Amino acid sequence: MLQRDRMTNAVALTVQIGLRSIGFWPNTPCALLFRAFWILTIGIVQTCQYWWIIIHFRTDNMFYLMDGLSVAIEYTVMSLKLIILWLNSRIFYDVLAAMAADWREAAISEMDTMMSKANLSRRFSKVIVGLHSIAVVCFGIEVLVSAHTDDYDVDGMETPVRAFTLKLQRPLQFNESPLYEIVVCLEFLHQLASSTVSGVLNCLLITLILHTSGQIEILCDALRDISFENKNEQLGFFMKELIVKHQKIIIFSDKIERIFSYIALIQFLSSTLLICCVGFTVITSISTIQDSDKIDSTALIKAIMFYMTAMVEAFIFCFCGEYLSAKSKMIGDAAYKSLWYDFKPNESKFILLIILRSQRRLTITAGKIMDLSLEGFTTIMKASVSYISVLHAMY
Repeated sequence: MLQRDRMTNAVALTVQIGLRSIGFWPNTPCALLFRAFWILTIGIVQTCQYWWIIIHFRTDNMFYLMDGLSVAIEYTVMSLKLIILWLNSRIFYDVLAAMAADWREAAISEMDTMMSKANLSRRFSKVIVGLHSIAVVCFGIEVLVSAHTDDYDVDGMETPVRAFTLKLQRPLQFNESPLYEIVVCLEFLHQLASSTVSGVLNCLLITLILHTSGQIEILCDALRDISFENKNEQLGFFMKELIVKHQKIIIFSDKIERIFSYIALIQFLSSTLLICCVGFTVITSISTIQDSDKIDSTALIKAIMFYMTAMVEAFIFCFCGEYLSAKSKMIGDAAYKSLWYDFKPNESKFILLIILRSQRRLTITAGKIMDLSLEGFTTIMKASVSYISVLHAMY
């Protein structure tokens, strides 16, 4: 019972609540209702967002266009992530069942490693969800301190309208109180919930990767603990258990790959565009300050926070792929450093099988096209900076 409680705590409470809110956690009441809510609300928001982008596409104010486009891209990415997760819900349930089995079958000596990884995942979850929430709060602060925007009504009249949290082409005008305050609050709450869910999905990947790394460390410790003194008739049985554990780690990693492969591809492509758009708004804000000596601190802070959030999302996926690959190499190293040369030929062959299988690295791919790594993150940053330079030259 205690081990089952610990397994529940291995997934941070914020992550569990976020997954329940999108109908993805097992045995969630009214899961279909939650999914329908997200499909309906995101569909309405996305329609109004791209309607606004089409209308303002030829505007001279590129800063204003990039600001709205960056938020629209973020919403599109989140909606695609949700669809992919819902389609792979059965695989996710199998992953949770495998995690529960690992906690249930863990020995006392293995608990310290598993608890340290669980505590680390909870800390990461708090930081990431907090960063996404702060980014949305900065959006809300800009609306509160802004009395008007540069937007115009549908008929082309140059009449300024009151600022809203999201740049949407609304079929009706909501400039009068209290209707304006109600719409702004609804937009802010929906954007806060959407950004938090996006952070929760990143935290879920970190939690699964850290659990995998914990199981790899336990396997490596078991391989290193094999000594000449404890060789006995049970050594063959012990080695078979290690091979079975290694195979479980491989299967667990493959399931993570199946869940997040196409999510990583979408994240890889969108992060390049998103960092480009937000980076352009940051540079434009700084240039405006230098030219006019007028500090628009709220717009600059909002852009910087959004830029940091976009970078963190891209970095998380690339770092998780790099971290998993580095951990998988440890298995072959630990097996080679064991006293396999003192074993009998029929015993050392088990070590050989582990070494041979560990040469195929565990990793996360972007749509089965390329492995996620820190080198991929630098590619995203280089491409984004290049696009920012082109946009700034055109501006």
